[in-house]
Amino acid sequence: MTHGPSAEPGVIDLLGLLAYAELGSFFRLADDAGLAPSLRSKGQLAALAATEQAHYQSLRDRLEELGVVPEEAMEPFVEPLDAWHDRTEPQSWLESLVKTYVGEGIAGDFYRKVAELADEDTRTLVEGVLAETDRAEFVSATVRAAVEEDPKLVGRLSLWARRLVGEALSQAQAVAVSRPRLAALLAGDGGHAADGTGLGDLAAVSRMFASLTDRHSDRLRAMGLTA
Repeated sequence: MTHGPSAEPGVIDLLGLLAYAELGSFFRLADDAGLAPSLRSKGQLAALAATEQAHYQSLRDRLEELGVVPEEAMEPFVEPLDAWHDRTEPQSWLESLVKTYVGEGIAGDFYRKVAELADEDTRTLVEGVLAETDRAEFVSATVRAAVEEDPKLVGRLSLWARRLVGEALSQAQAVAVSRPRLAALLAGDGGHAADGTGLGDLAAVSRMFASLTDRHSDRLRAMGLTA
């Protein structure tokens, strides 16, 4: 992979990871739109899918500006992200919405924390891509309305949400460990792992992941679920 002199290795990993995540989100939201029970929901989800595609294109453009082949930057993250989605296959439309809200919320917190340690241009791009107000409001309101109508859903969906968090944190930690440049970026040295392994940065990675659950209870409450 070639890249320009201004592209930090950890930043390239961050952009590649986020680009593949956004591409996957586009396809999943498009699928959810097809399964939505009302025309209103179909339209809202289709609009969210279109936004994800635009975000993906922005990240792809940024990688090209840095002299990086976008597909090469994304490739290391295809297997781990696909594996997480395979292990957390929703069994219903509501489970799919909870997965979008919880799983991508945790992932978004991770991307933001990494971006805080990147250059200003990268930080601004990532923050723009991760703006999730429309999605969060739609998903939380839809799930909350469903559990108010059928309170028996609360237990099942709350259990599903807890499983999603555990799987997401486990997979995110595995990605950070396997990509020492990301671990190094988290340690604040610009994504240059001194020993090529990133092992010296794992304490910083562990502390960061421990803080990712802080907002989880807030997301559950917004959907009318329990921790």
